[in-house]
Amino acid sequence: MSLDKFYIKEEVVIVTGGAGFLGAQHCEAMAEIGAIPVILDVNENKAKEITSHLNSNYNCKALYFIVDITNENELKNINGQLKEITGKVPYGLINNAAIDPKFDKETSSIPKSRLEVFPLDQWEKELRIGLTGAFLCSKVFGQEMANVGRGVILNISSDLGLISPDQRLYRKEGLPDEMQEVKPVTYSVIKHGLIGLTRYLSTYWAKNGVRCNAFAPGGVYNNHPDDFLVRLTNLIPMGRMADQGEYKSAIQFLMSDASSYMTGAVLAMDGGRTVL
Repeated sequence: MSLDKFYIKEEVVIVTGGAGFLGAQHCEAMAEIGAIPVILDVNENKAKEITSHLNSNYNCKALYFIVDITNENELKNINGQLKEITGKVPYGLINNAAIDPKFDKETSSIPKSRLEVFPLDQWEKELRIGLTGAFLCSKVFGQEMANVGRGVILNISSDLGLISPDQRLYRKEGLPDEMQEVKPVTYSVIKHGLIGLTRYLSTYWAKNGVRCNAFAPGGVYNNHPDDFLVRLTNLIPMGRMADQGEYKSAIQFLMSDASSYMTGAVLAMDGGRTVL
């Protein structure tokens, strides 16, 4: 069997939130198959560090841009700069950027992650990054792909884009229900919304040679508390969370010609959690 279809030599692949925990792994996955990862992020120090790591270890000419992905003009500017620097139109886009919500617990006796007190400004902020940002990046860079007749867009959803969160995972003993932290509503809405965006884009530019799929991973182990880990793994048939780097091969498959007849699909990789 030939593995040539997995190789996308010197093709430009944009990764939003590429300086984050999973984003950095997506960039490594692209570097491993010959692509030029382009990080879009707001964290300059981390983006610079990861770019240096990629170029030192994979010799891939990685780039980074500090950009607000909710600003269409900034994205258009980045698109122009990319053409000047690389002489290429983007081949791929991985919509990965998201916000890890933080709340000031001192301002309320009820955790602000709870639906009944969830702040409107937090809702708007998270959806703007997670959904509007993905829409705008797809609009700007996807159109470039469509113009040249090829390209791949991958939206990073979640197992919680397919199922509802099990709020029992986050319970703390001895607290009444109204004081329990929960997985916020925004996470589910964004991850479900990315699947809807995927299906829309997959038909919109199909005749232009642009494919769009969604990836729905489960959680990756990252020093989680023991009590949470036990609860979560009891919901996973394989009995564990994913290891760091375990999603790389799936990302490589979805972003390369190895999946050339696949569009509008949602690839779940969650240890079997969503089949229960």
